[in-house]
Amino acid sequence: MGEQTDEPLPTALVVDDEKEVADAYALRLRGRCTVETVYDGNAALSAVAERDIDVVLLDRHMPGLSGDEVLAELDEREFDGRVIMVTAIDPGFDVLDMPFDDYLCKPVEREDVRTAVDQQCTTLGYETLGEYFSLEATCRVIEAELPVDEREQHDEYQAAKARARRLEQRARRLLDDAADLFETFETVSREGR
Repeated sequence: MGEQTDEPLPTALVVDDEKEVADAYALRLRGRCTVETVYDGNAALSAVAERDIDVVLLDRHMPGLSGDEVLAELDEREFDGRVIMVTAIDPGFDVLDMPFDDYLCKPVEREDVRTAVDQQCTTLGYETLGEYFSLEATCRVIEAELPVDEREQHDEYQAAKARARRLEQRARRLLDDAADLFETFETVSREGR
């Protein structure tokens, strides 16, 4: 992910109270992601609130705020990244109601961590791209029909353009083929005849 372009790498947050384990996962993702490592649930929530995080690798069993509680809080906050549970807790039927995107049981092989993160980045990238295309198409129709001065004065339109820029940046960060997809989008004429 991101290795073949000049775009920044996807961002990953590794959360595990065992420092050596968290640092090992971070090392496994070197070159694939910009990785931040934290060692408790509160630090995880702070990191997500302060930065754009694409993928969280989250241990379930931690003292204080557990991974399950962090996951529930991320869901409550409508976290727009992906969450991979990486844990020694064997899953039971309780996982049916948990809003994670993947679940890896420890010990996890190096390639499994990398593959799971790559897969979640790709999934998030295409979801982001779909949202971008929809929003940008709407903005393009407005641009084709309304004068610049009206668009500049319209707060909702300006907010939509700003969101579209953020979505484009994220998709480019997450997808190796983003440039081709954006180029194809540009070839479609959205103006009336």
